[in-house]
Amino acid sequence: MSAEFNWPIRVYYEDTDAAGIVFYANYLRYMERARTEWLRSVGYEHDMLKNKYGILFAVKNVSIEYIKPAYLDDLLTVTSTLLKKRGASLIFQQIIKNENNELLIEAEIKVACLNAITLKASAMPEDLITELANNDR
Repeated sequence: MSAEFNWPIRVYYEDTDAAGIVFYANYLRYMERARTEWLRSVGYEHDMLKNKYGILFAVKNVSIEYIKPAYLDDLLTVTSTLLKKRGASLIFQQIIKNENNELLIEAEIKVACLNAITLKASAMPEDLITELANNDR
């Protein structure tokens, strides 16, 4: 299993409903940002993958459990763990906790690697696969 990647995020007014509770779909945005920052931390950015390799990543499947709500001004930590690497996909476990280390969200997300032009499944570049293997801990 790969090392965990932690990404802090603050809950802003725009993230909440009228009761000051995070709107459920915004947790998906938080997890997307954390995966993007994880990718950046291993030396790759989305525009580089598209321009250099002609690929992009898209979410194929999400399984999510909402356990407790987050509120306006909470400081959250999104933890991303790469569970599986396949030739054309990655599977992540992502959890979100609050400042009190209370588990709010658990999710498993499958991300597909796609050809940027055809939007069909495409193998990941060898150097990216190698870099991901080197980041296994």
